[in-house]
Amino acid sequence: MDYRINKGAGRPIEFKGLKSQYLFFFAGGLVSVFLAVVVLYMAGVSQLVCLSFGAVSGSLAVWLTFRMNARYGEHGLMKMLAEKRHPRYLSARRRIFSALTKKKRKK
Repeated sequence: MDYRINKGAGRPIEFKGLKSQYLFFFAGGLVSVFLAVVVLYMAGVSQLVCLSFGAVSGSLAVWLTFRMNARYGEHGLMKMLAEKRHPRYLSARRRIFSALTKKKRKK
């Protein structure tokens, strides 16, 4: 008896080159553009304006998603967001805990 082995187990989800979290950005962007076009059309905006807005916004959403995927990679956005939370440097005059915690801005 022969069993087929799933060699994709444990790999990230990928569709047309988009990996993991970018698929959610892609789908969310296109759904939001579609809903915006529907709302504009129901509000009485010209059909030509709605279609051109949808085409331009959809193209922009697709382009930005693929650009972020190429620039940051699979885990790049998470790394970039984590890097912003790290202190730039540690000062010997301050305690480590106070250097690592985020300060509140005074208004």
